[in-house]
Amino acid sequence: MNVSTQNRKPILFGVAAVLLVAVLARYGVFSGSSTAPTVAPVDSVPVAEKRLEALRKKAAAAPGREQALEKVKAELLAREKGIVLADTSEEARAHLLETLHATAGANGFDARGANTLPQPKPLGKDYGQVSVGQDFTCGIDQLVNFLAAIANQPEILATESIYIGARGDKNKTVQVRLTLSGVVPRKLVPEKKGLASF
Repeated sequence: MNVSTQNRKPILFGVAAVLLVAVLARYGVFSGSSTAPTVAPVDSVPVAEKRLEALRKKAAAAPGREQALEKVKAELLAREKGIVLADTSEEARAHLLETLHATAGANGFDARGANTLPQPKPLGKDYGQVSVGQDFTCGIDQLVNFLAAIANQPEILATESIYIGARGDKNKTVQVRLTLSGVVPRKLVPEKKGLASF
C-alpha cells in the first residue's frame, strides 16, 4: 500500500497534534489548576501527645531490655563454656582422644589409639559434633567409673554409642566399643557439596 504525498501531510499533522495535546494534558494546561505543591496537614495536639507518650514508654523500657539482654548473654556464655574449642575438627578429635585416654588411665585401664573417626556433623545451625571411636577392655566397675568421669568433664561430652560384650574370663572384664562425641562451633563442620546443595 502506497500513500501518496498529498495523503501524508494530513496524517503527519494529525500525529503532531495528538502528541501536542498529550504533552499539554500531561502538564496540566487544560485543567486550569496550578501545580503548586500540596502541604501535608499538621498533626493535631492530641495526636502529637499520644505519640510523645508512646516514645516515653519505649524510652522507659530500654534499660530493662538492656538488662535482660545482658542476662541472656551471660547465660549463653556460661552454656558455651562446655564447647570444645579448637581451630580444626582434627584438633577437636585429638582433644577428645586425650580426654578419653586420660580418663581411662585414671580409672586403671588402657585405652590407647582410635578405631574410628566419624566425620563431623552439624548439630543445629550454630554448632557441630565431632566424634572418636575406641575399643578397650576393662572391668565393669571401671567402666561405670569411666562413664561417670566422662559425664563430669567441663566440656559437653556424651557417648554417642556404646556396645558392651562379655569376655568370659575369670576377672569378669568386658569388651567395650565406645564412640565419644563433643560439641564444637559450627565452623569446624565442613559444608556438604554436591547435588543436595542446589
